[in-house]
Amino acid sequence: MPHAHTVFDRVFKPNIALCNAMLKGYAQNDAYKQVMHLFSQMKSRDIVPNCFTLPIVLKSCLVGNAWREGEEVHCDVIKGGFGANPFVGTTLIELYSGERSIEAAYKVFGEMGERNVVAWTVMINGCILCQNIVSARRLFELAPNRDIVLWNIMVSGYIEMGEMVEARKLFDHMPNKDVMSWSTILNGYATNGDFEVCERLFEEMPKRNVFSWNVLIGGYGRNGRFFDVLGAFKRMLVDGDVCPNDATLVTVLSACARLGALDLGKWVHVYAENNGYKDNVYVGNALIDMYSKCGTIENAVDVFNRMGRKDLITWNTIIGGLAMHGRGADALSLFHQMNNARVQPDGITFIGILCASTHMGLVKNGMAYFQSMVDDYSIEPQIEHYGCMVDLLARAGLLAEAVDMVKRMPMEADAVIWAALLGACRVYKNVEFAELALQNLIKLEPRNPANFVMLSNIYGDLGKWKDVARLKVAMRDTGFKKLPGCSLIKVKDGVVAFYSLDERHPETKKIYETLKGLTKLLTSCGYKPTAAAEDKKRVGISSSL
Repeated sequence: MPHAHTVFDRVFKPNIALCNAMLKGYAQNDAYKQVMHLFSQMKSRDIVPNCFTLPIVLKSCLVGNAWREGEEVHCDVIKGGFGANPFVGTTLIELYSGERSIEAAYKVFGEMGERNVVAWTVMINGCILCQNIVSARRLFELAPNRDIVLWNIMVSGYIEMGEMVEARKLFDHMPNKDVMSWSTILNGYATNGDFEVCERLFEEMPKRNVFSWNVLIGGYGRNGRFFDVLGAFKRMLVDGDVCPNDATLVTVLSACARLGALDLGKWVHVYAENNGYKDNVYVGNALIDMYSKCGTIENAVDVFNRMGRKDLITWNTIIGGLAMHGRGADALSLFHQMNNARVQPDGITFIGILCASTHMGLVKNGMAYFQSMVDDYSIEPQIEHYGCMVDLLARAGLLAEAVDMVKRMPMEADAVIWAALLGACRVYKNVEFAELALQNLIKLEPRNPANFVMLSNIYGDLGKWKDVARLKVAMRDTGFKKLPGCSLIKVKDGVVAFYSLDERHPETKKIYETLKGLTKLLTSCGYKPTAAAEDKKRVGISSSL
């Protein structure tokens, strides 16, 4: 566009066709302010717009949220006599619907001499945008012609309102359903929480596209069913009718990150590069996240360095990953690179920075970054930022300062903050603050026995066995048990979950025989359980409480 702009400026008297070409070019490059500026210049130079000019300008007003300018262009529409033009009229309806001025949109619709199916569709969609589903349905019933797009929009309207019963009724009456019709209702069940119906409907679909698969795979991901994400992805590849897109790969990589499925994540990485997603920023961000959470931070850094285009999420993900791996110096160095690249940080960026300061024990630096977030970047600290600061102070042994920070917070501390303080109290064997933390945790998480276990460990470290026994009784009185520990282990091309004292696996006997053999081998090499572990056995405290 810069070259086109230079050439255009050299034209002494540009005609309307040349101006329209420039307007279209600006709009296609998201340069909406330039669209408005050129349109203003056209009027000052008495270049009369035509029916191709005005829709481009109105669309730019819509996308740029320039409502006042849009109303001024509407005046130009009336003056130029373009009110009856269906193309201009539908764009005006879109503009007023986007402004949530449904009365003005309906007025334009009523004044249109020729209302085709596009005009009806835009008007009905405008009612849905303004959450007026009753008016949308009334217009839908009045529409003389209803194509598949109009049917899909009406079904989507009911879905957005959470009215799945009406959406399903309309879907069942829809003639000539296409794959997008099925995908729309499928997505409705997925987003409204009825995933069992979503799965059944997916199996009933006569034909599927990538959006159908993404609804299923994304639904599994949102419901925490990460094993099913991987299973559906493998099935999609085996079927071979539809190729995954970047949204599919991002969801699968996220599942790999949650499950620690590094090998499958690496396979997806190779697949992405071989199928045109090498420079895709969304896939790149997901790869950085996956490698970070799977413990291979060097691979994450390598992906980051190879990315041609980086957005804010890219910087946040790598900074957070480095901080999580204890590489605080590298995280802080990247933060300075980010500033040099003129990328504006947000609240998530500072969570990574504060975590990096925590891992390095840089209390003064962490306090400075916390203050800089407010003073230099006008970011209001959220509970996550205060949590990082409490953790920073507590890990450094400044427990009194950490408790003071909790008291000065503008919001109530959550369970994560009190648990961080409780964990630090065990390290520094501070019973007073540990008991304070537990009192607040009992209020926030009365059903979580893990908090009792943490304090009992502190009592155990100090040899206070009566207090340990007292806590054990208190925990038992709650009626809840601590959830057993869980490990995820890669086996061949899948991931298997093992719980503490698990006996559900078909090869349980063989697994425990192997564990016994490993224990004997460790003992023969000089391994001895710690004194604390033996003491805990004596009072009946175990990880499976």
